[in-house]
Amino acid sequence: MKPYFLFAALLLWGSCNNPKTIEPTTVAQAAPSSIQDKIANLRDAQNKEVLVVAHRGDWRHAPENSLQAIQNCIDMGVDMVEIDIRETKDGHLVLMHDETIDRTTNGKGHIKDWTLDSLKTLRLKDGLGVPTAHSIPTLEEALLTTKDKILVNLDKSYTIFDKCYEVVKTTGTLDQVIIKGAKTREAVEKEFGAYLDKVYFMPIIRLKPGSKGVVDDYIKHRKPVALEFIIPRDTVGLGTYFNDIRKKGTGVWVNSLWPHLSGGHDDERAAVDINTYQWYLDNHVDIIQTDRPELLLEFLRSKKLHH
Repeated sequence: MKPYFLFAALLLWGSCNNPKTIEPTTVAQAAPSSIQDKIANLRDAQNKEVLVVAHRGDWRHAPENSLQAIQNCIDMGVDMVEIDIRETKDGHLVLMHDETIDRTTNGKGHIKDWTLDSLKTLRLKDGLGVPTAHSIPTLEEALLTTKDKILVNLDKSYTIFDKCYEVVKTTGTLDQVIIKGAKTREAVEKEFGAYLDKVYFMPIIRLKPGSKGVVDDYIKHRKPVALEFIIPRDTVGLGTYFNDIRKKGTGVWVNSLWPHLSGGHDDERAAVDINTYQWYLDNHVDIIQTDRPELLLEFLRSKKLHH
């Protein structure tokens, strides 16, 4: 058994008293869909298969936002990988969630105060904070790893939308990448309108009074490929609302990462009871971002809702 599989097994064992046991090799052996299939599913809001998005890559088996974490997702048949983008002191784009490198590397300080060459001398840490052989990837390196294999969601990218777009264009991955932001249509068009017909843009919507107007405006004037919803509390009529959105041609993305993002139907609850994920199906969600891609894939495949 590979070391990162053993490490993941220990994490799963310790996460709860009676965890759902997952054999990584079982998921990895499933034949993945092609990139053409993944793109077609993304574009088709009426698709029958649920798209699985891995948050920061397969971070339970490799350092988050590393090339290995991305490759693991490709190997297990995940549809999309979510990665975080930051800009260095000398204007390069790299993968890093935090503004600082303290938590995830053996270095200290803010990304913006480091040059790319200096960052490349550092080692990424694993889930226990131990430095590994992996280094911080550039956005270009990450996109070349994903090219023709897996969809990509660029988080922390809105303020550097134009710079990200240039890298996406250069790597030939325009049809694989989603850039997102939590702003109204008018604000997005004003700031980055020149790019919106060339790349997938996904609005982030926090369910609250007034959010329906923002959704309706997007769908009427610039129908997005998907809408990412933040759901602090489970809501009556949610499934009807999401089903209506999908009928209008826009996919529905919900995060299973933490309880406050999905009305309490999160990954750690699913680790105890895998049927927790049924809530997403009952509410017509067709894109799920998860911290437990193996577990979610197993559930969806048991329902014949994933290739």
